[in-house]
Amino acid sequence: MRIVAVEEHIATEAFLNVAHGLDVLPGDETEMALMRTVESPSGLRARLTGLDARLREMDALGQDMAVLSLNPPGVQPYPAADAVPLAREFNDALSAIVRRHPDRFGGLATVAPQDPAAAAAEIERAMGPLGLNGIMINSHTGGRYLDEPEFTPLLEAAEAHRAPVYLHPRAPSMLAAYRDYGMPGAIWGYQAEAGLHAMRLILSGTLDRHPGLTVVLGHLGEGIPYWLRRIDNRHAFATRIAGAATPMPRLSLTPSEYFRRNFALTTSGIDDPDVLGLALRAVGEDNIMFAIDSPYEDPAAAVAFLRETPLTEEQRTALAHRTAERVFGIG
Repeated sequence: MRIVAVEEHIATEAFLNVAHGLDVLPGDETEMALMRTVESPSGLRARLTGLDARLREMDALGQDMAVLSLNPPGVQPYPAADAVPLAREFNDALSAIVRRHPDRFGGLATVAPQDPAAAAAEIERAMGPLGLNGIMINSHTGGRYLDEPEFTPLLEAAEAHRAPVYLHPRAPSMLAAYRDYGMPGAIWGYQAEAGLHAMRLILSGTLDRHPGLTVVLGHLGEGIPYWLRRIDNRHAFATRIAGAATPMPRLSLTPSEYFRRNFALTTSGIDDPDVLGLALRAVGEDNIMFAIDSPYEDPAAAVAFLRETPLTEEQRTALAHRTAERVFGIG
């Protein structure tokens, strides 16, 4: 069985050496202190930068391909003047990796939403001469979200160049309530943040303005499949009674219809057959892809889950490679 994993993080020594010397935007200090610890020599640095070791691990597991992306939160915590050239330099390096190993690696470009016009230009470059497969946005940028009008150039470029937008979590923009008990990260804050961002795109009417946009959510949909029926029900209720007190955009579709039309999900970090079954019923096998979330999850456990969880062969084929090949344009 051909296996393509689509949320596989890397960094380069050149990127880390520059990024770790930069000032970060106000409000992002706590998150970046954590990430710089993770990216330190005593953390996961070798696993992020060691592509030869990653290829050996993929060979041992029977994993054919990985779609690589910059370790989150990418360049989004930095001032635009630093973030824009840093994104270009990383994307050049990522493109070179993909060209050296075209049968083993794809790539998602990083962009700097701090400068939407520069981000739009970088999407065009990534999907054109760089030969990459989409972009990754690490949720909010300085507490701002992609449904806001300033990001229209970025979304227009993603739609025009058929660049799937992998909407990856990061620490919540409303951090205060999450600071305790380890909640800013993957225990709870990450999925809450990414799910919030996805719901803003749906409820704002952004997907009426950009109907051809494809958004990818990890972790089997960041909890949204569990809530779809209630979201539709309560959205219809709120639309009926809101009036002028709570203005709501008029949508062409129900929230769940946008979710099924514009979103694709990945399994990253959720090796749970019950949750996968819920996601399959919510969006169908042709909208779910396999992902490991390397180096943060156990690749062997993730591949074993893909091989062994109860699925039809059609479902397993779609998850293992067919959906990823369609969504990310992988040959």
